[in-house]
Amino acid sequence: MYLSTVSRPATDPPDPGPARPGRRIALVSGNVIALGTVSLITDVSAEMVTAVLPLYLVLGLQLSPLAFGVIDGVYTGATALLRVVGGFVADRFRRRKLVAGVGYALSAVAKLGLLLAGRSVPAIGAVIAIDRLGKGVRSAPRDALITLSTPPESLGRAFGVHRMMDSVGAFLGPLVALAVLLAVGQSYDAVFVASFCIAALAVVVLVLFVRERPPGTAADDSDQVRVSVREALGLLRERSTRRIVLAAGLLGLATIGDGFVYLLLQRREDLDLRWFPLLAVGTSLAYLVLAAPIGMLADRVGRLPVVVGGYAALGATYLLLAGPVGGWPLLALALGLYGLFYAATDGVLIALAGPVLPARLRTTGIALVQTGQAVAYLGSSVLFGLAWQAWGPQTAIQVAAATVAAILLVTVFLLAPGFRLVTRKVS
Repeated sequence: MYLSTVSRPATDPPDPGPARPGRRIALVSGNVIALGTVSLITDVSAEMVTAVLPLYLVLGLQLSPLAFGVIDGVYTGATALLRVVGGFVADRFRRRKLVAGVGYALSAVAKLGLLLAGRSVPAIGAVIAIDRLGKGVRSAPRDALITLSTPPESLGRAFGVHRMMDSVGAFLGPLVALAVLLAVGQSYDAVFVASFCIAALAVVVLVLFVRERPPGTAADDSDQVRVSVREALGLLRERSTRRIVLAAGLLGLATIGDGFVYLLLQRREDLDLRWFPLLAVGTSLAYLVLAAPIGMLADRVGRLPVVVGGYAALGATYLLLAGPVGGWPLLALALGLYGLFYAATDGVLIALAGPVLPARLRTTGIALVQTGQAVAYLGSSVLFGLAWQAWGPQTAIQVAAATVAAILLVTVFLLAPGFRLVTRKVS
């Protein structure tokens, strides 16, 4: 049984009212399930490409670690500022579904662009930038739709269920890529074509099943007045918003990216290249199992402690990559902790920010948080590529682990005073 309505803006904690039969087993709204289905299908498509891209670039095209770091940073960060533009447009015109749909469509078309790019590194970088533009445009409207379809005390659960469905796609994507490669004889072009077809299906599901406003939700009077640029810029005048955007940027600096983690594992264990895509499967499996329970835990104990714990798991992953443990224990522990990191941070950070942001500017505010992370991630990828090239992978990952510890201390200092009360209030 799903919660099908939300009766007031998410900034105003709802009156729970009298108990109703079945309420305890309610999960999330139908809109969250529809968005989760879109994300599941899209992630199958995206992870098909992500699973083979490091091999294609580093081993196929012989890119240096620095060049890969630049492209990997572009994959997430180069179009980050357009997230804010997309978020503002979605808030101003109240067309979050349309803006998200444009983003999903751009990412689908980019899969075909990889075919046209051939072995040209600049062309590949441009196509990847278009793909990330699509992700940047769609992420904030999608997450805003989730927050506006969910009572604030259940945001951790809603994001946990959504991210669990998303991770099902991430789990299946590398397996589909592996099946395609085995079926057609290591042809990357076939992976790109199959990825496009699956991404197009996700756009169809979005158009047919996702609603701009959940059924039964009354229009808010403020919806009649369009959001202005001045009002959007005023978000950063709010102390709590500034703190969480700054913290998101710092946390982005702590993340070196999946490609580097999997390349380090492959080099350490001398894995056969055929099995490289399965490293992403291991991470996704851990994420899949943990996302919903950790989301519910965040609603109960507070979202900030869960986010901090997630980044502690990331630091532990880096330490494992730099430590003496090897073989299957290393693979199992590293991929399990890496999946735990994603489960404890991906949606929970947005759930932490959601109640702080006004409903009228929810998409813009979420976009600011995501932009802070993405811009920092771009810098982190380039810096890690430089460190790898200058000092070697072992020293570089040790420095990355120390960086995580330092950033966590600053993050707790930034967020604990103002966000402890917020997380308790909506728990």
